[in-house]
Amino acid sequence: MDQSGSHRTDAGVSDSAARAAQDLRVAFSLLRRRIREVSEAQDLTPSQVSALTLVSKSGAATASALAATEGVRPQSMAATLAALDQYGLIQRNPDPGDGRRQLVTLTDAGRERVEGTRQARSEWLARAFQERCTEDERQTVIEAMALLERLTRP
Repeated sequence: MDQSGSHRTDAGVSDSAARAAQDLRVAFSLLRRRIREVSEAQDLTPSQVSALTLVSKSGAATASALAATEGVRPQSMAATLAALDQYGLIQRNPDPGDGRRQLVTLTDAGRERVEGTRQARSEWLARAFQERCTEDERQTVIEAMALLERLTRP
């Protein structure tokens, strides 16, 4: 036991800190999975949705840079991008700095798809909070988010 009366784990953190970390990881994982299920288009695979979102965040990027960011082999990213290209969601243009490389960007249809996905996810989550939580519970979540935000700071 430490000075506050909490037990410590072998890693030197209190039992409550270890449980909070475990519970948070599990809840976020389940929530992330549920949010993806809500908005995933039936015609795109999870890896295609992920790559489309990554292109949206990256702006113009090479296929190899996207593969490195996503942690997949360049060949896998090439196949994913080929499918997105067939759907008309991305376009490839020569890199102005190196004409041998191509930069991948979203088409208008790709931007609409990403925005629609974000909108669907946001609407589902807001609706879930409205239908499944009381006002006091929603306020508790808002307060907890301020605490969780502290964890994101260096």
